[in-house]
Amino acid sequence: MVQLLIVYHSKTGGSRQMAEAAYSAACKEVVTILKTAEEAGPDDLLLADGYIFCAPENLAAIAGMMKDFYDRSYYPVLGHIEGHPYAQMICAGSDGHNAARQTARIAQGWRLKQVQPPLIICTFAQKTEEILAEKSIPEEQLIRCRDLGAAMGAGLSMGVF
Repeated sequence: MVQLLIVYHSKTGGSRQMAEAAYSAACKEVVTILKTAEEAGPDDLLLADGYIFCAPENLAAIAGMMKDFYDRSYYPVLGHIEGHPYAQMICAGSDGHNAARQTARIAQGWRLKQVQPPLIICTFAQKTEEILAEKSIPEEQLIRCRDLGAAMGAGLSMGVF
């Protein structure tokens, strides 16, 4: 049975909403597991056939908890998940590209296959209060997340990746 793993981290809710949207659509296509970066680990990666990584960009970098997931998982799965497809979603205040580059470098080390460009959703939170506030991702952006989840699920289920 083909399985998609979605790993996310969210402190203010934006990335969680994005991951849940992707999950809701992917479930219609393939067995999908949704786990927080804190809960997920090497065994989850080994059991899955494809991945969606979703996290906020904090201070122009991958969020610490997501980096912790990569740190805990990197060597135990190295050489065992090569060629698996992945996509990523970044929730950013204004940019998101550096976090996307960092995740892509980790995926490159694992020899994963990127199947679409990173989906970066900007909240435009710039002031301390806005950055720390609970996020509400607009529906038109959540549609993009659902589309990504559906595409990953369908691609895995049909064996196109």
